[in-house]
Amino acid sequence: MHASTLHTARLAFNADGTPISETFDDIYYSVDGGPEQARAVFLQGNGLPEAWSGKRNFTILENGFGTGLNFLATWTAWRADPQRPEKLHYLATEIHPFQVDDLARLHRHWPELEFLSEVLRNAWPVLMPGFHRLEFAAGRVVLTLMLGEAESSLRNLRANVDAFYLDGFDPHKNPQMWSASLFRRCAQLASPAATFATWCVNGEVRRRLREAGFLPEKRPGFGRKREMLVGRIAERRRLAMPIPAPDDRHVLVIGAGLAGCAISERLAARGWRVDLFDRHTAPAGEASGNLAGIVRPLLSRDDNLASRLNRACFFHLGRSWLQLDRASLPPRRNLGGILQIARDDEHETQQREWLLTSGFPATYARFLDQAAASRVLGAKAARGGWWFPSGGWASPPSLCRAWMSAGGSNIHFHGGVEIARLQRFENRWRVFDVHGRLVGESARVIFASGANLAEANPALQLDQISGLPITPVRGQVSHLPAGSLPKLVHAACCEGYLTPAVDDVHCLGASYAKDFDTQPRAEEHAENLLRLTRILGGCEPACAPEELSGRVGFRATTPDHLPMVGALPDLSAQLSGDVRLKNFPRHPGLYGLLGLGSRGLVWSSLLAEHLACLINAEAQPLEGDQADAIDPARFALRAFRHSS
Repeated sequence: MHASTLHTARLAFNADGTPISETFDDIYYSVDGGPEQARAVFLQGNGLPEAWSGKRNFTILENGFGTGLNFLATWTAWRADPQRPEKLHYLATEIHPFQVDDLARLHRHWPELEFLSEVLRNAWPVLMPGFHRLEFAAGRVVLTLMLGEAESSLRNLRANVDAFYLDGFDPHKNPQMWSASLFRRCAQLASPAATFATWCVNGEVRRRLREAGFLPEKRPGFGRKREMLVGRIAERRRLAMPIPAPDDRHVLVIGAGLAGCAISERLAARGWRVDLFDRHTAPAGEASGNLAGIVRPLLSRDDNLASRLNRACFFHLGRSWLQLDRASLPPRRNLGGILQIARDDEHETQQREWLLTSGFPATYARFLDQAAASRVLGAKAARGGWWFPSGGWASPPSLCRAWMSAGGSNIHFHGGVEIARLQRFENRWRVFDVHGRLVGESARVIFASGANLAEANPALQLDQISGLPITPVRGQVSHLPAGSLPKLVHAACCEGYLTPAVDDVHCLGASYAKDFDTQPRAEEHAENLLRLTRILGGCEPACAPEELSGRVGFRATTPDHLPMVGALPDLSAQLSGDVRLKNFPRHPGLYGLLGLGSRGLVWSSLLAEHLACLINAEAQPLEGDQADAIDPARFALRAFRHSS
């Protein structure tokens, strides 16, 4: 199996109409009744709903999502409980997920779950390996589907689990779901009072659970099953207790571009009060102020970490932006497709041949020859290329406004304020502007300032982030008047990008220069026009470079082209011994959402959710290796290891 593919489940039924797995030759749920079994075994077995009563967050992990029955039954119980937790995280592994049409056939058997099952199917993700975060009930019920081999998924999971649903197929037919190593990992993820429940009473399973640190006991079973197992995690000395969710939910955010507005909305949705500062009088004053930008995934032959992280963010943004359509200022975008045109004939051949062996579903990516690409684009494409059906273009300023609108009264914007200094005082941070005035105070501050041109003006550098390797890179976008080009249906890119007309101009860009001039230059318009010829075959607009208008912004780039998201490192600390990311010295209460480069539209939604989960001690949406790859301390850690 290619790293980017999954073998989906084939729907089949046995003689009495019970759905079965042909792969494991076992049933998905008891013939005695699906929803009743879910409630009796997994909810009551874990003491639910009483166990979650009055809690801010509650996290459930199911090993074996299957038909989604246990999730739907749990969601139903959550809705009916007036003492339900403020937020329910439901994490589920699945190696062979169902196609959505098969789910619909299965769900017809449970009319009492009809409404919620339809909502689930409407949010069903593209079935590719990795973590897929789906939000329901205005973000209060969060399903994280971990598609792939269960033990691998759990190794990459970062969460504190309150209740485990152990629901794999028969241990003799699917031993991987009942292995000693999987149970050990569950124990590592368990919160101090965690419980578990399962229909399985196999003696070897009981022994492995005890060895992992659980205390199993038999209880009367459901239906024809005489017994079932329930239990809890044993009391033990934990190497590191989980960080509790903060009580004082107030934060200062510095920078009101895509990153700052995204994290402000994510925290506001959790009830935080956010003071959002920007040196401009309105949000999106820097690179996020470009009229339109493109949205597409990043493909690589080896499906490397950067590609997987980009894909997770790409899948998430479409779902998260749909939630913003309910805001008073919904974001402007068209995610009806984008074309990535080949650079030359050799590259076109490589694109075609590689995609044939990649295993990607056509709903994610497919190759179009030049004729098909031209039909889709609405203009003659220079060559064939990759077509991403759910990519497209979006307006960054409208996205920033939508996030702020969605945050409502929980977000307070302070424009025209340039932050110059932070001071630690009695477990809080005091924030001062360039005039020396105290403008805010909080236990937590988030830097989301992008490329603030500190290299051009060292006086603007803040001590707490001055050592982070973020480099501003100039990018100039050219604005071509509508009518000067064929009427494009979709956006396209090829070492540059071109959008359909937005507010009567096509956005064409972008240049790449390492200087700090903020004014548009004719020579960079000429470079962009050269990019145009690589996208549209034989297209020569009637405008000269010196006649074009445009906009200059500055990308915030890092040496490895990945963003910096998480707790900020204390670069003044003296390091010694076995230093790792998990014990690297950090500034208390300081966080960053920085270095989004030219991919802010794709990165911002999921990375903001990731940071909000870090701050709130919630289950993280990113796989562990991806979270480590964007940790702001990674460069300092590498430097220390290289020098020692």
